Amino acid sequence: MASMPDDLMDDSAHRGVRAVQRMVEFAPSSGGLALWVRHRDRNDADAPTVLTDGETLYYGPAFARLGLPEQTGLVAHEVLHIALRHPQRALELRRLLGDMDMRLFNICADAIVNSTLSHLGWLKLPRGSVYLEQILAQALGLKRDAETALLEWDVERLYRSIDDRADESGRRKSESGSRTSQSRSKAGGSSPRAGDDPDRPIPREDGPRAARVRALGAQTEPDLAPGPDETAPELEAEQAREWSERLMRGHAGDGEFSMMRELIADLPKTRTPWREVLRTRLAKGLSRKQALSWSRPTRSYIANQGRSGARRMPFEPGTCANRTEPRLAVIVDVSGSVDDALLQRFATEIAAISRRQEAGLVLVIGDDRVRHVEVFRPGRFGLSDFDLANPAFAGGGGTDFTPLLEQADLYRPDIGVVLTDLEGPARFEPAWPLIWAVPESHALAQPPFGQTLTLAHG
Repeated sequence: MASMPDDLMDDSAHRGVRAVQRMVEFAPSSGGLALWVRHRDRNDADAPTVLTDGETLYYGPAFARLGLPEQTGLVAHEVLHIALRHPQRALELRRLLGDMDMRLFNICADAIVNSTLSHLGWLKLPRGSVYLEQILAQALGLKRDAETALLEWDVERLYRSIDDRADESGRRKSESGSRTSQSRSKAGGSSPRAGDDPDRPIPREDGPRAARVRALGAQTEPDLAPGPDETAPELEAEQAREWSERLMRGHAGDGEFSMMRELIADLPKTRTPWREVLRTRLAKGLSRKQALSWSRPTRSYIANQGRSGARRMPFEPGTCANRTEPRLAVIVDVSGSVDDALLQRFATEIAAISRRQEAGLVLVIGDDRVRHVEVFRPGRFGLSDFDLANPAFAGGGGTDFTPLLEQADLYRPDIGVVLTDLEGPARFEPAWPLIWAVPESHALAQPPFGQTLTLAHG
């Protein structure tokens, strides 16, 4: 990421403060997404009105001259760009395609965000804004209302559909390369700038679809400036997951007052399979920890012979390897909506993790009460132990996680996983970390505590 310019103002006193306050006033949950974003002022005269690199929202001097509804519209627009990970996804698309027109991508991303916000009366989008349904009608000949379009189209699909530029054999020379060089020189490498892309090849000739979309967005200012591609894939996947969860929570929290018209198809998608996430979290929770040894002092205590100058130091206990085997608690809600195929994949992962970590396992099966408990030594857990077709495990329909968690707590596990649809109370919160593993159909369910993990098919 480019370094911050010296003229950036304090994050708590940026030009968008009033707009953020208005967003939180009218849509407390979804508008509150702005509070997860870094805000910075830029004072150079040629700075865009607003701009984001995917992490920070930058305000130019022109922003301060706008009315509050216009300011709110711009801030909401940029916040959704950040939440939907549009700058990061532009980089990913460029890696996949090799040649990606950033201006066309920016217009596509703007169209999705503008259609998402267009139902709100307490903000005003800029004149000349382009909308998703407008692009579909004029560039692709598809008649869709905003709600239907947002449920069908994400930015990658939209961009691929409208990018009909000539292939590389038909490339033509232009002056855009010199303009890019001039803009980079002017920026001095001090801050991100919309449209900067030093690795972009010479532009190709627009086809009819790309030309129409470029004309539709001609009145809008570029506002996406992807930074250098330095983010580790696993970190980006985690950030995408976090923003997706924030968007879903914000939308659910505000209901009909949500900033988002729908939970749109363009939600950021984590490319890390749930199996990898489960392995990482459980490996961390089941790692063997050092234990204090009161029979062995620390090396520094021995080296100093228990003294600091003429004074005697208090005894400092050392550490030793903890020989206690780590233990995993798996709680299965048999009244839930987890199908057999997904249950089988979940069992496969749990069995592999138990063997790899040399961890013991406590299997608790139940619904509103405990139906069955099984304790396994390390490496002794297998898929046959997940035979929930056993009539003894049949649930009664209701769910109460309290007795299941209390039962698991008796075995003092290091970490626990609950396989469930999260429909039921939990009046006992254990001291150990807990992961609620839920199917995709219940991804919006809110856990009473702990973390959630969505189990996708495939």
